[in-house]
Amino acid sequence: MKFVIINGNPDPENSLFENYIRRLEESLKTNNETETFTLREKDIKYCTGCWSCWLKTPGQCLTKDDSHEICARIIHSDFVLFASPVIMGFTSALLKKLQDKMIPLLHPYIEIVEDECHHLKRYESYPAFGLLVQRGDDTDNEDIKIINDIYKRLSLNFRSELKFTGIMNNNLEEVADEINNI
Repeated sequence: MKFVIINGNPDPENSLFENYIRRLEESLKTNNETETFTLREKDIKYCTGCWSCWLKTPGQCLTKDDSHEICARIIHSDFVLFASPVIMGFTSALLKKLQDKMIPLLHPYIEIVEDECHHLKRYESYPAFGLLVQRGDDTDNEDIKIINDIYKRLSLNFRSELKFTGIMNNNLEEVADEINNI
């Protein structure tokens, strides 16, 4: 399987997070093709809502940045793991910025799915999604539930499924095994 890990940690000094992601990637690589994108090291511009990705350059953001490469890897993968420390009750702004830049992976046209409006799929299939978070000192179970619910919605919007939600203080081997069994 092809796995993509999106490292949304904005703080390179957070060695606990960085080491966990590095070890997880190595563990997943034994059975899968695995690639990690560390967003703080990438040039990703904000979405301006110009709609060029739908009208002028269908399927690709008009702004030249690293989101083009990441989106291409995402759409050609089987599983995408969004990983982030919990910051002020949610995942990092780096992850949100990338998720906004993923909109070209869908069509601008709308259809009704389960009594809700959703964009038409641009591609035949989309990868499964996963979420891995590192609790902050002030993170409570309600924060984790809200984050999980929002990532379920993101998955639904991309005609995918949130197949995994984990917390970094869980045993790394168990996390890797659960992801490998998706």
